[in-house]
Amino acid sequence: MKLPARLAVLLAVLAVTACAPRTADTSASGGDERTGTLRVWLFQEVDNKPKERVVDAVVDRFEKTHDGTEVLVEYIPVETRAQRVKAAFNDPASAPDVIEYGNTDTAGYVRDGGLADVTRTFAAWDEAKDTDPAARQSVTVGGKVYGAPFFVGVRALYYRTDVFADLGLRAPRTLGELAGTARTIRAARPDLYGLVAGGAYTYGALPFVWAHGGELATGTGGSYTAALDSPAARRGIAAYTALFGDHNCPAAKCAGMTGNDTITAFAAGRASMAIGGDFSHAAVEAGAVKGKYAVVPLPGVTSGEIAPAFAGGNNIGVLNSTSHRTLAVDLMKRLASKETQGELFDAMGFLPTYADVRREAAAREPFVKPFVETLAAGAKSVPASPAWARIDSSQVLPTMFQEIISGRKDVEAASRDAARRMNDMFGAAG
Repeated sequence: MKLPARLAVLLAVLAVTACAPRTADTSASGGDERTGTLRVWLFQEVDNKPKERVVDAVVDRFEKTHDGTEVLVEYIPVETRAQRVKAAFNDPASAPDVIEYGNTDTAGYVRDGGLADVTRTFAAWDEAKDTDPAARQSVTVGGKVYGAPFFVGVRALYYRTDVFADLGLRAPRTLGELAGTARTIRAARPDLYGLVAGGAYTYGALPFVWAHGGELATGTGGSYTAALDSPAARRGIAAYTALFGDHNCPAAKCAGMTGNDTITAFAAGRASMAIGGDFSHAAVEAGAVKGKYAVVPLPGVTSGEIAPAFAGGNNIGVLNSTSHRTLAVDLMKRLASKETQGELFDAMGFLPTYADVRREAAAREPFVKPFVETLAAGAKSVPASPAWARIDSSQVLPTMFQEIISGRKDVEAASRDAARRMNDMFGAAG
């Protein structure tokens, strides 16, 4: 147990680091205990068992290598990560040593002083040289590295081959055709959602915005202005929210759905189409639709186009407050290693962040092809602003979608209000 005086030092240092990110490749606690208990927070997946098996094996090897150590892994819901991580930053005594975090959270976590600078460690790590540039950028803020890329993820269109064959349908080639196909299936099979959509599924909705020429925000150098209220963005918002209703995905059931909810519905056989990630593959394979589905890139507005997907993915980082600096960094590298990423691909379908490991994965498994094609077509990301973590955790976009879906506001009013909220948060972030 840490002494009260030591805890006071930790809290004082955290308060300082909250004002500006650290630039030294050291831990804020100043401690580097070589034995003891390490706490790890990882994200909980729709079907978490395969991930647990891979992580358990990594932990077992780590504990055998480091005598006198124990690793406790907790899987936390993605949707509540903001509150959990904020509390951890404010209370180092109960914080984990190592965390999985989304690549959209990097800038905000660095601004809050929560992530340890591992620049020198990353540069000296032999495997890091094979990390693809986009993944490397996802852990980099101001030229400093704050973690190791864990996997990269994009979304594509899952569809039921048996339902399509029965109804004589083809995979949609445009977003307009996608909506029409969804309506056709719902009319013929009212027991199914045509395309299961989620009012709280931000990263399933963004391709509609981007495909219509819209943007979340414009700006450079960390200074952004919201663009959700532009005519192009509004066309995309209207196209997505038009999917909600009895003709496809009833608002009463679908308005509150998250991305995990939509994949759960598809895997259970309650939908004919869903927008899901490469990381959703294991859950779908474990469901009732195994052997009865295929995946294609989500189409764009014009035939032959691929809608820009969100370039997602997660990273593994070490918290500044850890008192086990060396052990935590070693565990971070093991979790993000080529070996582990290859095993996670086999277990979960997570796309590796290493170019060579990804090539090997694609050669082994044909299901990777539509996701690799989507990445190659030009995936997009959210604004590289520390404000994004607050925008995301404040549910600005889901609130906008749900206001439209419920009829409380039209697209113009809801997007205008959402843009105003985003600009307030961009301004507060500096």
